[in-house]
Formats: sequence, C-alpha cells, structure tokens
Amino acid sequence: MLRIGTIEIASSCILAPLAGVSDLPFRLINRRFGCAFAFTEMVSARALTYENKNTLHKMLATDPADRPLGIQLLGNNPEVLRAALDKLRDREYAIIDFNAACPVTKVTAKNEGASLLREPKKLRELLMVVVNYSSVPVTVKIRSGWDAASVNARDTALHAQDAGIHGLFIHGRTREQGYQGRVDYQVIYEVKKALRIPVIASGDALSPQLVKKLFDETGCDGVAIARGVLGNPWLFRDTQEFLETGSIHRRPDMQEIADTMIAHLNLCVAFHGEGTGTPIFRKFFNWYTKGRTA
Repeated sequence: MLRIGTIEIASSCILAPLAGVSDLPFRLINRRFGCAFAFTEMVSARALTYENKNTLHKMLATDPADRPLGIQLLGNNPEVLRAALDKLRDREYAIIDFNAACPVTKVTAKNEGASLLREPKKLRELLMVVVNYSSVPVTVKIRSGWDAASVNARDTALHAQDAGIHGLFIHGRTREQGYQGRVDYQVIYEVKKALRIPVIASGDALSPQLVKKLFDETGCDGVAIARGVLGNPWLFRDTQEFLETGSIHRRPDMQEIADTMIAHLNLCVAFHGEGTGTPIFRKFFNWYTKGRTA
C-alpha cells in the first residue's frame, strides 16, 4: 500500500510514464497483471493549451479499467501551467506529476524537464503554481542532478517539498547519464532520509530482484517501473510475489505470452484503428519476442 496525499494505491510499485509507449492499450495490458497505478505518457502543458488533438484524444484517453491514473505534465511557464490545469479539470485522474527529469535534448533545450535541476528555486516556484492550482495531489519527478559535478537531488527535493508537493519520484542517474551507467542508490537514500513525504525510486527496475534492491538500499516508499515491463507486463505480478515470498513460482508459458500479445494487438487496433494500431504494435511484438525461443 502506498499513500500519496489523499490517494491510496494498492501496490507500492507504479507504472512510470514512457514517451511514445504509455498509451491506453499498454496501460490496460499492464493492469491485467497487477499494475495498480499508472501514468499517461508525458504531456506538454503548451500542447494542452493549444488543444492539440493527439494530446486531448489519444494521450489523455482512459477507461474505467484504467484507474487510478496519473498525468505527467511538462512545462516551465506559470501561466501556461495554469491554463493546462484548467483543461484537465474535467478529466478523471488522481495525481498530477510534474516532470523535472526528462533528459532529452529537445526538452532540456526549452528549459524544461531535467534542465530545471540546475535551478531548484525556479522548480519550487513552478511547483507552487501547480500545487496551488491543482485539485488533486501533486508529485514531481527529478534525477540525481544535471551531471556528475552537480548532483543536487537532496537540495532539489527539499525545495520541492517546500512547495507543498505530496510525493517525489527520483531517478538515480544524472541527466548526463540518460539511461546508461550506474544507478546511484545512495543519493536516493539521502533524499528519502531528508523528506517527510513519500519517495518513489526509479532506475533499472528491470526485474523483481532489482526492484527489491531499490527498496532495500534506499528505504524508498515505492518503486516506479518503466523499461522493465516492455514485453514483460508480468513483471508486476512477479515482483509482488517475490516481495511477499522471496521467490517466483509461476512464469508465463508460451501460450500465455501468445494470448497476451494477441490481446495487446486487439487493444491497439480497437484504440488506434487497424491502419495505425498494427504498425504501433510492431515495436511491442519485438519486445515480447526478444530472447524467447519456442
């Protein structure tokens, strides 16, 4: 059980947002295997204010089976953030997560995402806007720092807590590292020790054993799972069993894998249409079959 503000989540493992991946069919497949909370993929506040059709009708689409749901918001302009939150008021979501972690150059070049790690006070001001204007609990996603010479996660996290957020997600790598190199468990531990609010750790949560390592070495309240479920939605089921019993007694056989792939394809076609859904599923097909033999 994980509590963020007024929201109670039935599991301490959360499905993190994945750009270009976390559409409704992907989330629904993961929900079937124990995912208790998921986020939409990262949504641009500016795109919301422009009422971008793809953002409103695809990226924010949901379903009764897709609850509770969080929305991850990207931006750096207070007025735009307020306008974006206005657009979200009639949507059924439980948490707003503010992105200060995305390492992609096209994002950081606009002084968004991980670039805000270089300005913790500005990040605090932006978070105060979101907290004061949001009708649901607010969290923030950060990294350990911009680069190895500026690891400032503890300071950044304290500024974020001062803004009134209800939880903090931290990826244990710098922006410079991207998704490569060693995850810094120590910096996550230091953030957890410094804060009064829940801390959710991320970084290489690729197996039940590595998820447990994040819990054990950081003392975190929850773990955000991302790349580990690409082609492996069973990770949520396996992790829950491993955390409870120390072992995994059931792995998916070829029939379950095939049935899941077909269900995922059908969801893609139903949601995106056959002409778009089938090509979208191809990347998932590759992930499902990678390293598997008949």
